[in-house]
Amino acid sequence: MVKRAYDEGGPSGRAPKVPRHESVDRLSQLSDELLLRILSFVPTSTLGLCQRLSHKFRRIAGDSQLWKAVYYNRFVRPRASRLPGIKDPSMSSNHLFYSSKLSKWLDDEHLVRRGQETNWKRQYKLRHNWSQGKCAVREISVTEKPPVPPLIVSMHEGIVYTVDSIAGLRAWSSKKDRKLIASVELETQTNGSPTSLAVDTQELSMNRHRLVVGFEDGHFSVYELQVHTGCFLELYHHPQSSNGMLSAVAYASPYLVTMTEGQLLSLYKFPEAKKDDLVQDLLDPPQLLHSLRSHTVSPPLSLTIRPASGSIIASIAYSVPTYLSGWSVGIQEMRLTSDGELIESRLASAANDDFHSLARSGPFSSLSTRPSSPNLVPAQGSSFGSRDAHAKPTSLSYSHPYLLVSHPDNTLTLYLVTSTSSSLSIGPGSRLWGHTSSVSGAHVGGRGKAVSVSNHGDELRVWELEGGMASSATRRKLVTGELSVRLRPENGVSSQNLDAISDAILQRGFGLGLALEHKMESMSVTRGWVGFDDENVIVLREKSQGSQALVVYDFT
Repeated sequence: MVKRAYDEGGPSGRAPKVPRHESVDRLSQLSDELLLRILSFVPTSTLGLCQRLSHKFRRIAGDSQLWKAVYYNRFVRPRASRLPGIKDPSMSSNHLFYSSKLSKWLDDEHLVRRGQETNWKRQYKLRHNWSQGKCAVREISVTEKPPVPPLIVSMHEGIVYTVDSIAGLRAWSSKKDRKLIASVELETQTNGSPTSLAVDTQELSMNRHRLVVGFEDGHFSVYELQVHTGCFLELYHHPQSSNGMLSAVAYASPYLVTMTEGQLLSLYKFPEAKKDDLVQDLLDPPQLLHSLRSHTVSPPLSLTIRPASGSIIASIAYSVPTYLSGWSVGIQEMRLTSDGELIESRLASAANDDFHSLARSGPFSSLSTRPSSPNLVPAQGSSFGSRDAHAKPTSLSYSHPYLLVSHPDNTLTLYLVTSTSSSLSIGPGSRLWGHTSSVSGAHVGGRGKAVSVSNHGDELRVWELEGGMASSATRRKLVTGELSVRLRPENGVSSQNLDAISDAILQRGFGLGLALEHKMESMSVTRGWVGFDDENVIVLREKSQGSQALVVYDFT
């Protein structure tokens, strides 16, 4: 091949060089105060980029006060703007601007109270991951074979409690180590199997947590988890009862509510601890304050105890069978003074106008019961033509004022409960769409955040239901599908699940659709329990061989 001759295009025989302009780093010469001021106007993606530039920018772009303002503008300010009275023209235009005043932080004021202990960048990342459904998944194996009665789970302050007739009472950490904190065996041969579990919602200290376990023979025991020593201490053992199995319990010191299989609701109060008695080895026997009996309450149900202004309110939310229209919900409250005296007992139900409720009268009979006028309204968007629309609810969760019910027809229903000193009512039910299969369980928190899980555990959704469906913005999000977000684990489907699907294809030949459906059904089934805190969502899952595991979805 003949080489091309060299073309001498210039007088020197070489192409002219492109002049280089030296870039001047003027930002690094600025003071830290000016850099902080500049970075306060950039988006969060730029803040993350700046932290990779140098050690200096890593320190400045990661400043806690900088991320505190970012957190406020992203998560607190939008909530504050939806509160009644904010649009009042008499208010200053600067009313919602960032400030460290506790009154402006709403439910996040506890983060401000911690001061320098709060890592605001970490808190922002945590809330951002929740909004996007981004999480990591880990499993905690709890049983090799399903116990009878089934495993019972409860979660509080980052600790997961499990109780069953085989392994007894155990406490697991939901944090990164996810280790077993403590365990204690139960005398199931003499006392019967455990049937209910509740954690004390009135926190005593960071290292001591109390809980109550209800049993098959009608008795209950109060335990205290001592985190620093890693052991359970039994504080009180209540004798067995002829009223039957304890199907549900609720505990908020010093009050305890129990519900028996025979629909007997009992309210107890433990004696107040002495101020100088910081650590109690035993609890004195509680006083039975009131007992109410029902003939119409049906599971699923939810017991709660919450403080109010100058009183204590014990509530039971339950499902109600209705003529022709299937099922509805009802609620009964017992309002007591701080001394335990019953002020009144009242009830409300949400039923359809077209049909008469089977539980129109009060579910619990008592001399002091004063029923309120029930709010009879239909659930919005409910389809009475389908068989599943009339089916019994799969779960019920109540955290005032939110009452959330899940259905086997892929939907949920949200009710808002209004409780004042003079009345109790349940607002119209609003159907929530988004799941693609039957919903086996749901849990709602006091601020309106909720988590729901499908029957096979392959679909979990996080809902932001604050304020209910009253606002047009919330209804618009429901229509566009933005009211909930599906959890998308970063580590994806496990290799074991992929192997199981491959085996199904080989076993069923060309029947791919039937093979996948059959194999997915045998792989795992959720047991209807789902719980969450600020960092994790935890689901109880049972695999095909009968082993059970707690699946932890970590948002940190």
